[in-house]
Amino acid sequence: MIRGGKTRKSRGASGYVLLACVLLLNAWAPATLAQAYPARAVRLIVPYAPGGGTDILARALAPRVSEALGQSLVVENRPGAGGNIGADAVAKAAPDGYTLVMAANTIAINAGLGKLPFDPLKDFAPVTMLASAPMLLVVHPGVNAKSTAELVALARASPTRLNFSNPGNGTPQHLAEELFNRMAGVEIQHVVYKGGGPALLDLLAGTTQAAVLTMASVKPFVQNGKLRVLAVATAKRSQAMPEVPTIAESGVPGYEADLWYGIMAPAGTAREVVQRLNQAFARALSAPEVQERLAALGFEATPGTPERLGEIHRNDIEKYGKLIREAGIKGE
Repeated sequence: MIRGGKTRKSRGASGYVLLACVLLLNAWAPATLAQAYPARAVRLIVPYAPGGGTDILARALAPRVSEALGQSLVVENRPGAGGNIGADAVAKAAPDGYTLVMAANTIAINAGLGKLPFDPLKDFAPVTMLASAPMLLVVHPGVNAKSTAELVALARASPTRLNFSNPGNGTPQHLAEELFNRMAGVEIQHVVYKGGGPALLDLLAGTTQAAVLTMASVKPFVQNGKLRVLAVATAKRSQAMPEVPTIAESGVPGYEADLWYGIMAPAGTAREVVQRLNQAFARALSAPEVQERLAALGFEATPGTPERLGEIHRNDIEKYGKLIREAGIKGE
């Protein structure tokens, strides 16, 4: 009896020891994972062709992020289907932190334009916001409007007189203009071009009268008087042009249209890896030369938590999905 009792007691003690070991391993494993990652180069897929805003931003950040990670961040362009091909490749990649996508709110917009090969919410793990590219409401100097309110009044008085330039069907600029129409109660007609260059050229020529285009593309023409800026489309005034009011404060209350960029990983990526990446990109964005470079390119750094990017992404899917349905916009 005594021997049996000792055996039962010994087994019980062993059980406690085993449980303690398991708990210790569970507590130690995340820290070890974070320390071990990354052990090789990390791929950042840009789902657009080289030379565009998304690609320029990725390449501006890559050297500093590589330093912060201790491994190379390799930028890989995989364009096609409005960004869906590259995004799909990341959605289906192993959730190990070695394949990322340079996301933009075009992913949220594409969700409303047609069937996607991936779920824009369930198939990605948000990592961090990176930057925004403020858009400006501009008009040709021949338009008799020096403020957003005056443009709205002119559009209401002459419904068929004004046209918007935009760089493509379903682009952020197109939807920003459609959102303006709906919130301002006007019907400025859309002229859809195949790219920002042709849209801007016709606006400069006066063939079209107004547009919501990125600050980087129109600022030089505002400065030389070939275009007149009325307002910025973001919720807050831009750091680069603080004297320019927002659309919301100058005639269309509640208006906000942003063009943002962020980093996403495949769903299921370990929280510790996501945090490691978040910290590396935040460190890169804090470098003075990176901030100067982004400002020169028309970007504003907007680092934040993974949760913040997830919230913005969800809100844009809902916001633009509703707008696309109500306006009857179809994907090409």
